[in-house]
Amino acid sequence: MTTTPSTERTLTLVRHAKAEHVQGKSDQDRELVPRGCRDARAIGVWLSDPSHAVVHELTLCSTSQRTRQTLEGVLSGGAWAADTRLDERIYDASAASLLDVLVEVPDSVNSVLMIGHAPGIPVLATALAHQASGSSEVIDRLSLGFPTCALAVLGIEGSWARLAPESGYLRDFVVLRA
Repeated sequence: MTTTPSTERTLTLVRHAKAEHVQGKSDQDRELVPRGCRDARAIGVWLSDPSHAVVHELTLCSTSQRTRQTLEGVLSGGAWAADTRLDERIYDASAASLLDVLVEVPDSVNSVLMIGHAPGIPVLATALAHQASGSSEVIDRLSLGFPTCALAVLGIEGSWARLAPESGYLRDFVVLRA
């Protein structure tokens, strides 16, 4: 009998960095404040650290200005992604809509970085993380909230197409401030 080895995938979910609130400016066009730019770079530094480095094969990013600037900061901090796609479906998306985007990822991709917004990103992280697996300390940190410039790293077993609530475990959750 032949068995197929399982593949563990990595999903990193990032809520955009701190953005401006300007009267009369559209939500899509809001830009990062200086602190947000520094914090986004701190994500890149953290992601590139050898102790938890992940080379993301695919980055999926909302089309808003603040998420694109967060991505620029992450990359300038040293994180690396082989392929980056801006996807308008991520903007203002629910967790269910974000899941719809992720199940389309080809199985040739083992690691995905998704940069989006609240409440979709925090709700998705909580929904995917199986409470009985992963570190209880990490789960406790996530339960305290998912502020701007926070990231959740999840381990996912199996195909992206089968991604569903409680199908992963929370490897890490950090809030980065420069």
